Amino acid sequence: MGMWVHYLKAKIHRATLTGSNLHYEGSVSIGPEILEASGIRPFEKVDVYNINNGERFTTYAIEGSHGCICLNGAAAWKGKVGDLVIIAAYCMLEESKVSNFQPTLVYLSADNSIQSVKNKKN
Repeated sequence: MGMWVHYLKAKIHRATLTGSNLHYEGSVSIGPEILEASGIRPFEKVDVYNINNGERFTTYAIEGSHGCICLNGAAAWKGKVGDLVIIAAYCMLEESKVSNFQPTLVYLSADNSIQSVKNKKN
């Protein structure tokens, strides 16, 4: 059996936070069009990196409304509306498969519309 490595599966780059809801059970809400473009599924583990304040945390994705990027529950303390974030999902790959794998990279504009998607071939 070969070695397994953690590898970037998908990244949503420079999403703008559109909301924070402290009194929700938790997670990050992501618009359905952004989830689809990235290949990230509802309830999948994600890391969120806040560009504005340096906060980094792990949560899970849920489907929100169109264009939505909203921190929920305790995560709401980690950013404020207007902050830019990177959302990343990871996978495990056999080391022998890494050379044939490309993560999906979704680049957003300031209003969270999709500017481009790169390497969506997995």
